[in-house]
Amino acid sequence: MKNQLIKAFIYSFLCIAFFQVSAQGPKVLVVTAHPDDETGFSVTVFKITHELKGTVDMAVMTDGGGGFADSQLGAMYYGLNLTDSVTARNHLPLIRKQEILDAAKIMGMRNIYFMEQPDDWYTTDPTPYISGKNWNIPHVESRMDNLLKDQNYDFVITMLPHAGQHGHHKTAVLMGLRAVQRFKGAKKPIIIAGSPLSLNSKPLDFTELAGFPETKIKPGAPSFTLNRAFRFKENDKLSYKIVADWVISVYKSQGAIQENAIHKTDLEHYRYFDINDASGVNKVEKLFKDLAKSGFPAP
Repeated sequence: MKNQLIKAFIYSFLCIAFFQVSAQGPKVLVVTAHPDDETGFSVTVFKITHELKGTVDMAVMTDGGGGFADSQLGAMYYGLNLTDSVTARNHLPLIRKQEILDAAKIMGMRNIYFMEQPDDWYTTDPTPYISGKNWNIPHVESRMDNLLKDQNYDFVITMLPHAGQHGHHKTAVLMGLRAVQRFKGAKKPIIIAGSPLSLNSKPLDFTELAGFPETKIKPGAPSFTLNRAFRFKENDKLSYKIVADWVISVYKSQGAIQENAIHKTDLEHYRYFDINDASGVNKVEKLFKDLAKSGFPAP
């Protein structure tokens, strides 16, 4: 009798454990260059963690020390002359770490991995970074490889590396893509590129970043959209853009983010990289269908 009770207990425990594992939501790594780049994906992240009960981590490439061009109001808020490059580079890395931690708490992120590469200056050329001249690429590659190996992510989200993007953004995308390419585990994560979009604009034409064939978007693959802007509850007072505003509001040091396209974003638009297996499209479609149906469902 005692043995039967023990067996029944073990069986019940295993059933509960199996249910908990099977009921878990998606596991996602967001790869960005600077603190605040994730604002373009903020509602997707929020819905994954809060509504689908998934797990989201983030790998941030730079220390954020170069983000002082629009810090006039932030300088007053923090009581520091943040528009001065020397002052900014001394203080912004810590300030922006705290800002991104506050943003991550709103979005429900689990962890942030800081790669601590220099945020030196604005350029659209990724060559100084991806070549290893300005960034310690072997260090970043090693950490990215360990993250993918240890964490067993389902999806990786990056920015869209179009020609007009900051060189840091492009390099961060390449770090994500190349880590997925190098991954030898049983379950290779699916990597997608997100970009902000307003309701009255067309998605940016993009096939691949010249010179970097790993950035190619899979021909014929659908794109995926999350609508931040649809309204719900009494008299249509609410939308998920409120969540996005919560997130961008923590970035007091980054003045322009409150005024630019991120604030005006209605849609989060995602594309499927060609390095993914074609069979993964169905998994991404399911993710975005689940997101559309979760929480306050879009009509």
